[in-house]
Amino acid sequence: MAAVTDTLKLFLAGDVMTARGIDSVLPHPGDPRLYEDYVKNAGVYVRLAERLNGPIPLPVDFTYVWGAALDELELRQPHARIINLETAVSRRGRPEQKGINYRMTPENFPAISAAGIDCCVLANNHVLDWGAAGLADTLETLSSNGMCSAGAGHNRQSAEAPAVLPQSGGRRLLVFGLGAPDSGIPPDWAATDKRTGVARLEDLTMQSLRPVAKRILESKKPGDLVVASIHWGGNWGFDIPREQVRFAHALIDEAGVDVVHGHSSHHIKGIEVYREHLILYGCGDLLNDYEGIEGHTAFRGDLGLLYFASLDPSGHLQSLELIPTRLCRFRICRAEGDDRQWLHDTLSRECARLGSSIQPGAKNAFELR
Repeated sequence: MAAVTDTLKLFLAGDVMTARGIDSVLPHPGDPRLYEDYVKNAGVYVRLAERLNGPIPLPVDFTYVWGAALDELELRQPHARIINLETAVSRRGRPEQKGINYRMTPENFPAISAAGIDCCVLANNHVLDWGAAGLADTLETLSSNGMCSAGAGHNRQSAEAPAVLPQSGGRRLLVFGLGAPDSGIPPDWAATDKRTGVARLEDLTMQSLRPVAKRILESKKPGDLVVASIHWGGNWGFDIPREQVRFAHALIDEAGVDVVHGHSSHHIKGIEVYREHLILYGCGDLLNDYEGIEGHTAFRGDLGLLYFASLDPSGHLQSLELIPTRLCRFRICRAEGDDRQWLHDTLSRECARLGSSIQPGAKNAFELR
């Protein structure tokens, strides 16, 4: 058994949206009907992507969407792999009246398992797109595939409970999922003692932090490390609100959190190291079907990062490697040339505001300093 002094290596990613267009190119496409104002069939998103970047080889296999990410995961061998899964996994339910409803079929869930994902965070604004039945199926699918989840459940207690990922030397990694209202999570999606739902914060005040800190400190045993995975903020915009910074710092100072894993923005945001702890304010989208949709081009939502963090036994950040990626034909590819440069320059600018910097690293990576 490995010694407790060993480094803990994490793979962290932003939003994984394997619904609509992506679900329809996988081996078991679900009902393609959509209830959006402009698009009524998921096949439209496939055609938009193909018009921009060429044909997708239908049907794709379950590993297809991960593309170059599989090589990076194989190379780095992280001990825990955590994503924000932003879709219901269900054939049932009714679409919520919210304009956009994501779901993938349970039969396509091997597309998530294909990357060896350990934990899906569900405290987001799409997991209940198909109501309580859709969430129940999502939880059942994850469980039957041997995958942990955090941030949603059949009641408040299960939604607020951490995912527990056992590590070497008897240690544990605890993952808490949290969702903020400004990410678009409706108030009635909050789990209660009698209602299925998500671990939704009222706001990002210190008053909202207190019960979260209490839960985390009560769950954390000596040697455990904690990731707080939080869905917050709007989809577009590089600015990081002051209340997010304050909340992230307080999670570390008062709740004993080791990594703050923020997501919701459809593009990368700045990264901070606070008292030797990692704060990702916005990881961007890892997988989506937005290819060919016009608008927001200044944010380059097709470009992203794979986040590989190494922590020492006390939870302090040892290193952060960032692999630049580009989504093309619903697949994670390496970002090269101008795309790679855009990611480098944008990340450098945004990190500088938070007191950190980026430099070229080994094996295709950027490194955080």
